[in-house]
Amino acid sequence: MVTKLDLAQDWLPRYTGMPVEEFGNYVLLTNFQTYARRFAAKFKSNLYGEDRPMQAATNGDGLTIINFGIGSPNAATVMDLLTAYHPEAVLFLGKCGGLKSSTEIGNFILPIGAIRGEGTSDDYLPPLVPALPSFKLHKFVSEKLVDRGFDYRTGVIYTTNRRVWEHDDEFKSRLRDYTPIAIDMETATIFAVGHKNEIARGALLLVSDLPMTQAGIKTQASDAQVSQQWAETHLDIGIESLAEIGEKGEKIKHFRY
Repeated sequence: MVTKLDLAQDWLPRYTGMPVEEFGNYVLLTNFQTYARRFAAKFKSNLYGEDRPMQAATNGDGLTIINFGIGSPNAATVMDLLTAYHPEAVLFLGKCGGLKSSTEIGNFILPIGAIRGEGTSDDYLPPLVPALPSFKLHKFVSEKLVDRGFDYRTGVIYTTNRRVWEHDDEFKSRLRDYTPIAIDMETATIFAVGHKNEIARGALLLVSDLPMTQAGIKTQASDAQVSQQWAETHLDIGIESLAEIGEKGEKIKHFRY
């Protein structure tokens, strides 16, 4: 009988081009090929998968980055594929749209939880199970943010499978009722599927737009400006956070409900 482990160990290199034994114990997930390329250049690592759905690279200290693409189905897929070897910790570096007046472009957000509006996670857990990060992992990230002098935000993220919703006043009204601090397309899925698969997980999100206002809706030009200003810092904080966990030998345990 083919098991989930059999599939994950076969499909992880199939999707990324990188052999399972080259994946590290600490994993950065991202939506951006530029992050994977920056990482590979920084550590002079091989970048696998440029002809595959996902790209991956590992540095000499056992830290891996994977660009898994966009959306909750891809997020669920990569969290399933990581059961091929069960890394110690996974940190998602993504962008989000700020929904509160207190959030500004360039702010960092450490989510305390996520609303499962995407539907994908319903295939893994009942709808009433909350999508939560591993808070010990977030402790390391928050320390790195403070060390760099960043006034980060915390709050609940709304995760959706919808992309072009900024014109939909009814959807925006529901968002206000749910009171999230930001919106994205992956965080709740990573948290929920990580919990199901017993993988420690977290997210450091960068506010890239303010979609509740006409002037704040993301464009190609505005997104490129955010990336130019903040992408390197975003990636560096993720690298430093997971590197410190590895150096200290911390175990981030998974506790079942």
